Formats: sequence, structure tokens, C-alpha cells
Amino acid sequence: MTELQLHETLPALRTELSALRRNGKTVALVPTMGNLHKGHLSLIAAARAEYDVVVATIFVNPMQFGAKEDLARYPRTFAADLTALRESGCDYLYTPATGEIYPEGLAVHTRVSVPGISSLHCGHSRPGHFDGVCTVVCKLFNMIQMDAAFFGYKDYQQFHLISTMVRDLYLPVRLYGVPTVRENSGLAMSSRNGYLDAQQRTQASALYATLLQTADSIRAGASEFRQLEKAASATLAAAGLQPDYFHICNRNTLQLAEQNESDLIILAAVYAGTTRLIDNIFVQAAS
Repeated sequence: MTELQLHETLPALRTELSALRRNGKTVALVPTMGNLHKGHLSLIAAARAEYDVVVATIFVNPMQFGAKEDLARYPRTFAADLTALRESGCDYLYTPATGEIYPEGLAVHTRVSVPGISSLHCGHSRPGHFDGVCTVVCKLFNMIQMDAAFFGYKDYQQFHLISTMVRDLYLPVRLYGVPTVRENSGLAMSSRNGYLDAQQRTQASALYATLLQTADSIRAGASEFRQLEKAASATLAAAGLQPDYFHICNRNTLQLAEQNESDLIILAAVYAGTTRLIDNIFVQAAS
């Protein structure tokens, strides 16, 4: 079991990491909001396999929550998270207070925005969400000054936006995307799965099943993407879910795909009761 080092403030952590880097050690970051599950731990494992030192953060970022979203009730399971991180081989955990990240408050803090794609898909349903994500991730990158950072593909729009931010701002960090970890039903692991009751969990499994079904149709030659999206949304509604969006997109731009495009990703979000769930699947269209 790793001797996990805990830091609530930045100066001591930066001192230790600077010493490690001077000794030739490489450092990877895994940013999280806590309530860790196997998906998060797969990021720790991936980082552990490639880098000498792994730093995780737990910070429930208020800037990425809308006024009517679940910031106050977002699950916080710190004791269990510590145990999981120790068992996973994480070396450092940084748990800043909100005042350390936003010392002057949210209203006057500098924001980082990636225009265009931030307003589509999840960004359309959650205006301002991705500005909050990009701001806190950019800040953590500059605070911790690691060599690489690891993110899950479950929120592929987030990964795409962070990749764009890193490219546009010439941030000296290598990004890694890690495949989604799923429950036995196919449901993508998420901290919000804990909000689901037994019936909603059963209903939620229809999301991945519908993604698979639509991907199979595309591989078989179906190219009327808007019609496929409508059919998938109807399938999800029939399963008891409330579709937010179901979009067949160009994997490289995340714009809605046209019939002649083949390198695709299907992005989807639904509500199971009041719980919002997201998922995606890569698909190569028939040539």
C-alpha cells in the first residue's frame, strides 16, 4: 500500500514535486472531484504505468456547476477516497479549499473559455459549464506543473476541449485519454450513479445499449445520421429515460457529422429521474 502524502495547500506540495523533478522524476496528474470509483482508479493505474510520481486532486469545482445543479449534494466520500488512492498506488493527494483556488471569489476570477464547441452538446444544456472546467484545469496545470495529465473518455467533449486549450495556450503538458470503465450492465461508471434507485439503474443501462445499436447500424452502412439520432432518442424515451441529446459527430471536431464522414463519435446525455448521465462511443462508418 502506497504511503499517500496529503496536501491541503500548494506551497509544500510544489516544494516536494520540484525536488522530485530535479532528481529526474516524471510527474502525472489525475484531477478529480472525489467520490472515486473504478473509472477514476483506472486513470491512476494508467498514470502509474507511465510516470514515476502520480498526483491526484480532489476539488468539487463550484465554477462548473449551474445555479440549479447539484453542487451542494454532490457526493463527498473523502475517507473512502483516501483508502482507494492508497491502494491504487497514488503518491500525492492535493485537496485545496475553494478559497485557495478562487481567493477573490468566482465573480472576479479570470476564466478560460474555448469558444464554439463549448456551447454544443453538454454545453448547450449546461451553459458556462465548460468555462468552469477549463478554468480549473488550466489553473491546476499551472499550480502543479506536472508532465502529463490523465482524463477519462467518458466525458469526451471535456477531453476534446482540454486538448484544444492545451494546444491553443501551448501548455507544456501531455494529455492521455483513458477508455470508459463500465458496470456489468454497460452503464458508464459515474459518481452520479449513486443517485439512481434500482429501477433507474435498469433504465439507465439502455443508454449504452442504444449507443451500441446505433453504432452497429452505422457500421452496417446506415448514413442518415439525423434519422438515426431521432430513432435512438425514441428508443431511450421508451426505456423510461428523458433524452437530453443524442448526436452523431465528427470525432475530430465534435460537429454534427455529415453523410460522407467516417471517423465518428456518438455523444449522448439522458436523465434517469433527475440524474443526468452522459456516455459516448467511437464508431468507424462503413466505407
